[in-house]
Amino acid sequence: MSDTPEGTRRASERVPIQGELHGDIMVFEPLLVREVSATGASIETSFPMHINSLHDVRLTLDDVSVVLKGRIAHSRVSEINQDVVTYRTGVEFIEPSDAVVKVLTDFLEGLKASHAGGAEPKQLRMHVGRLPDSTAR
Repeated sequence: MSDTPEGTRRASERVPIQGELHGDIMVFEPLLVREVSATGASIETSFPMHINSLHDVRLTLDDVSVVLKGRIAHSRVSEINQDVVTYRTGVEFIEPSDAVVKVLTDFLEGLKASHAGGAEPKQLRMHVGRLPDSTAR
């Protein structure tokens, strides 16, 4: 029995797995950036992050988006509000390329200038790639 849409073909044959074969998928999770520098960021999430774990971090700085590796330096509960727990986490950027450092530095200089001049804040969005909770299997 085929699970492809009617009238389509696969590029290669799929082989059935006898028993179980587990895998994981990484998804980007939105988060709140509290502070950012050329070497890291302080973020808030609704989930805990493991110390020294590595993650793909996507920063959207105005209209430029960059992806870099981040190492979790520290993570702690920062707030408990009814049933919602907020975690404050420090992310260290690992070996960013010169081009990424330039984009980030330029953004931060513009951010400082806008703070000093009272201009409208620049837009910064950040997402972290993480594996889903593996205990849910």
